[in-house]
Amino acid sequence: MSAAASQTAHQAQSVHQAWRAIRDARDLQFTPLPNWTPAPTPDWVKALVRFLRNLFEPVGRALGLSWPMMEKILIGLLVLGVALLLWRIGVGLWAMRRPAPAAPEFHLDAAAARALLDEADALAAQGRFDEATHLLLLRSLEHIAAARPGALMPASTAREIAALDFLSAPARATFGRIAALVEQGRYALHPLGAQDWATARAAYADFAARPLA
Repeated sequence: MSAAASQTAHQAQSVHQAWRAIRDARDLQFTPLPNWTPAPTPDWVKALVRFLRNLFEPVGRALGLSWPMMEKILIGLLVLGVALLLWRIGVGLWAMRRPAPAAPEFHLDAAAARALLDEADALAAQGRFDEATHLLLLRSLEHIAAARPGALMPASTAREIAALDFLSAPARATFGRIAALVEQGRYALHPLGAQDWATARAAYADFAARPLA
């Protein structure tokens, strides 16, 4: 055998060995894949496409666009709409997860509170306990409105106001006591007496001495 023939045979054997090594490798697949056929398009999708085509194809012709081009535009608008919807949902969820900012403390002016008590005491000294207690309630409402503008509505009841979340627990309790006495005198036709006035006055003094919000 000539040298050239020997070299050719050696090369062929090397190629065969390399091919066999590749075939024997377990991480390579040589088995033909089965034929894959896409799933048939659902009838409702076909009906939707026909509806959109009948609806928008005349518009596309008026704009000088073919239906395939209009179809691409509609798909793009649909994707944009879905993305916008997901973005709005994400923003809403993020806003729900964020902790609400803490309301700053709101203290009543001590001089104004004393002046109000002097005015109410003058009414009580005349035996006008209902008017004196009602005055305390009105001023308490003004304090709440100053602490959180927009929190009070014309139709808000005293019980609803006493349950406002931003009020401190002591403020809710003391305001509730004053409101209950006013309701007793004005709506239950049970005139307030000196003891009722003393209760209302003490409640307002406590209301004015503590942080409102």
